[in-house]
Amino acid sequence: MACKAQYNRVLQAGSPQEKLRELEKFYSMIPKHKGTEKLRMHVRRQLASLRAQIEEAKRKRAKASVGWLVEKHGAAQLVLLGFTKTGKSSLLAKLTNAKPVVAEYPYATVEPEVGMLPYEDIQFQLVEAPSLKPNPEASWNLKPLTLARNSDGLLLTVDLASQPESQLQTLLTILEEAKISVKRPRGRVVIDTNTMVSGVQLVGSLADAGPEEVRRLLAQYGVGRAVVKVYGEATLDDVEDALFEGLVYRPALILACKADRVEEAGKEAFKAYCRSLGLEALPVSTLTGENLGQLGGKIYQTLGLLRVYTKPPGAPKPSPQPFTLRRGATILDLAEQIHKNLARKFRYARVWHRNGESPVRVGQEYQLQEGDIVEIRGG
Repeated sequence: MACKAQYNRVLQAGSPQEKLRELEKFYSMIPKHKGTEKLRMHVRRQLASLRAQIEEAKRKRAKASVGWLVEKHGAAQLVLLGFTKTGKSSLLAKLTNAKPVVAEYPYATVEPEVGMLPYEDIQFQLVEAPSLKPNPEASWNLKPLTLARNSDGLLLTVDLASQPESQLQTLLTILEEAKISVKRPRGRVVIDTNTMVSGVQLVGSLADAGPEEVRRLLAQYGVGRAVVKVYGEATLDDVEDALFEGLVYRPALILACKADRVEEAGKEAFKAYCRSLGLEALPVSTLTGENLGQLGGKIYQTLGLLRVYTKPPGAPKPSPQPFTLRRGATILDLAEQIHKNLARKFRYARVWHRNGESPVRVGQEYQLQEGDIVEIRGG
């Protein structure tokens, strides 16, 4: 299809302005019928995001600003997302070295505020997003939701003393409309086109298609080089969704703030309500410190993370600083995180399991385990 060839020009675009122009051309070429509704929806979302980025760049002040796309640091980036006066700024100030504005008036936070939360031998980056509005004008929530979409996970804040169930339902509705899911999907796909591998490499398996079908699908969009990583029970439709940045999954922990104002029965009732939705709630208080010490461990568990330690060939000990990956990650994922060339030249790896004495030799599809020590051998 000519329109699919046009999408290759979108991928090759060097600037947001050029990408916007090419994507608008691509959108105008898509036939209008029921079979293309999902594709047209994906492209409209990309167009809206690009226009917002370009408009924001025009409005940048001369002095330095944190900006709306926060560079990631630490083991993972978590966005504090919620309505005004739910306690986001107080949490960030209590948990990190950040100095956000903590004010009595609403909507005091107007730019993202960033701090680092230490947890054992790693750190999590917490980003406080400006407050959402329950009934916003068209563009108000776009920037906070862009932060959420680009994060590794969400900390959804509600005021436990003020109808928390209603707050949470409104938050989930806003996220759903923005195509951000906080419920773990049965399967997901990640496509890396910025890779040194030749051709299309499928890591994992799809429920309804094999490597050749994936290659044909990507070739239709002008993608000839990519690593397609499949997690869980994903399908070929999920591959196309991933290509167009459609529905994204962001693990979420509900922070029920101002827990000092609520009786224990009220806390348990809200936790049970969240469990009925497949979510976990943690009552917290910046006044009494309730459960703040548990937050790092809860984040680690919610994101489904694991830590592995690397050892260069011949080194007597592994590095004390771990690499952090999602559960289900493979040796190839680790190699890519270290350096793209290491993944391209990968031959095999030796792995010492936690509490294990002798290493085992493994290939690139070996799934890593918590505490593994890994020595990668390249060609």
